[in-house]
Amino acid sequence: MLVTKETGDALLIAGARYQSRLLVGTGKYTSLEQTRRALEASGAEIVTVAIRRTNIGQDPSQPNLLDVLPPDRYTILPNTAGCFDVESALRTCRLARELLGHELVKLEVLGDPRTLFPAIPETFTAATTLIAEGFKVMVYTNDDPVMAKRFEELGCVAVMPLAAPIGSGLGIRNPYNIRAIAENARVPILVDAGVGTASDATVALELGCDGVLMNTAIAEAKNPVLMASAMRKAVEAGREAYLAGRMPRRAYASASSPIDGAFF
Repeated sequence: MLVTKETGDALLIAGARYQSRLLVGTGKYTSLEQTRRALEASGAEIVTVAIRRTNIGQDPSQPNLLDVLPPDRYTILPNTAGCFDVESALRTCRLARELLGHELVKLEVLGDPRTLFPAIPETFTAATTLIAEGFKVMVYTNDDPVMAKRFEELGCVAVMPLAAPIGSGLGIRNPYNIRAIAENARVPILVDAGVGTASDATVALELGCDGVLMNTAIAEAKNPVLMASAMRKAVEAGREAYLAGRMPRRAYASASSPIDGAFF
């Protein structure tokens, strides 16, 4: 069955329905116009914004990202990129709520400036506080199935395990863990960080993930707008392949045309 808008295969996050399973970031583009064109080509409905690095109204004298990405068209997802401690992450989320007027946030508390791996204890602490304050937390974490489940049980509305280090483009390094996380989750699982090309996005969806978030893979492509279009198709293909159910793997050949009943 072809999955279309009419079939109702929507991505559900915090009670909201999205037709696109591709989430995209807004950093590293050469201009706001390139950002606009790439995001339009991606078909994404959720767009992440690094509040500490991007003007969405904090500075009226500077270009405002929301002028090219209107909130009535996109769900603007503020994130805590660049935060290495709990307090800065909390402060960033609270500022985002004041600027945007909603509680949906992407939380990441980083533990190491070289690898940008998440600091899990600090992330858990920050998530606990934000959820108590009424935030709807989409949390960036490592590819550990145990911690992914604990973030779900804490009350995060989506869990976002990394595929590889942020901005590395290495693709999914541990598909077994990603599959285990997806199979045992009752909230959306979105691969976040490490995607490099369209086939990586397809694999994420084929493993059972509900979506994928990326920035560098599109923004640093030679043609970001064309790559955004490719990623859109890759995510759609991966989702359809997952729903279709792949053939079983076999150790030996299996003839496409059965030998039994052959005429000669």
